[in-house]
Amino acid sequence: MICTLLLAAGEGWESTALAILERAPQVAVLKRCVDVDDLMAAATSGQADVAVVALDAPGLDPSVVTHLRRHALRPVAVTNGPPEDLDVRERASRLGISTVVGAADMAELAELISRAEGVDDTRAGGTSEADHVVASADEAHRVITVWGPTGAPGRTTVAVNVAAELAHRGAPVLLVDADPYGGSVAQQLGVLDEVSGLLSAARLAGSGQLAQRWGTVCRGIDEHLAVVTGLPRADRWREVRGPHVEQLLESGRARGHVVVDTGFSLEDDPGSEFGGRPARNAMTHAALDLADEVVVVGSADPVGLSRLARGLVDLRERSLAAPTRVVVNRMRPSIGWSEREIAGMVEGFARISGLHFLAEDRAALDRALVTGRALVDGGRSPVAEAIAGLVDAVFPGTVLSPPKRAPGRFLRSR
Repeated sequence: MICTLLLAAGEGWESTALAILERAPQVAVLKRCVDVDDLMAAATSGQADVAVVALDAPGLDPSVVTHLRRHALRPVAVTNGPPEDLDVRERASRLGISTVVGAADMAELAELISRAEGVDDTRAGGTSEADHVVASADEAHRVITVWGPTGAPGRTTVAVNVAAELAHRGAPVLLVDADPYGGSVAQQLGVLDEVSGLLSAARLAGSGQLAQRWGTVCRGIDEHLAVVTGLPRADRWREVRGPHVEQLLESGRARGHVVVDTGFSLEDDPGSEFGGRPARNAMTHAALDLADEVVVVGSADPVGLSRLARGLVDLRERSLAAPTRVVVNRMRPSIGWSEREIAGMVEGFARISGLHFLAEDRAALDRALVTGRALVDGGRSPVAEAIAGLVDAVFPGTVLSPPKRAPGRFLRSR
């Protein structure tokens, strides 16, 4: 049985399509969706196999099709014009849909749905065949999502400095500010972000032009580090959907490693389930779902550790496929707990791939913030060395060999 979602967007062929599909023994209409947001929400249930959509449905763009494929749905488009029309073919091609049926030929719909089981064979990530070829050539590139609970534990600080340390080692890196509550990556790096890279990427992803105009969404920091700046105001999160972020991260991974700074909340928006509006935390969910590894940041104080424990439980309930690594930030002797004691607490709430501690180094962090530079650019410091150790663990292929001693020089012990 092929379970189908139907989005007619008010087109007159909807009743005909329903009658045809109800008579087809191998097809079951799971839901009639009211709009694109409702379709995307229904796709996440994992119960449908095919999505029958109006080719001209408002809001239908390449990122939506990517979202459908990511949840194992094959799209079938219905057009009011002839499928062989040049404009229809161009529209379907730009969306990434290869199965198109005309409203005048609805009798073929059930057969096309059956054949759609083998159409558009893409990888689990939901990209096109061309994207798959690019990604295969760069399988070593990884997406690292930096997340942490509420209370400003240091998510952005960790994300910025992990990306900068990695770029310092000569690896191509894209740093993405995907915090729906208002990012601060640009401020930390001294970038004047008159135009938000994230909003630009969302618009280009929606029009299918992200790959062609990739250079317009990134700000180059140095030869190896580029930044996609975040929302200029927190209330503009409505302009960015989860599939936009997915397409941005996939495009970035084809070009280098990706480090994502996210928001704190994992809460689902109940209104989005009924197609009323996009979910605010969809950006964070998309970044977590696409991650090759999740770095969770928590603060070393009692409040921060309790929030970290709850956050690890919330992540575990999401059943993420990516391994989880924990960073305990702002470690200082005045807390009174040893690293061993904190490690015992953290390991009691989640199975983690590694645990790292960042010392409270206010002088080095303030110097970096005031100058708009990363820690690696400010010389040696305890927190910079701890960040380097974190990068060693997350990206073992980038570990720098220790510098060789110059010939004829010897180090004497005191």
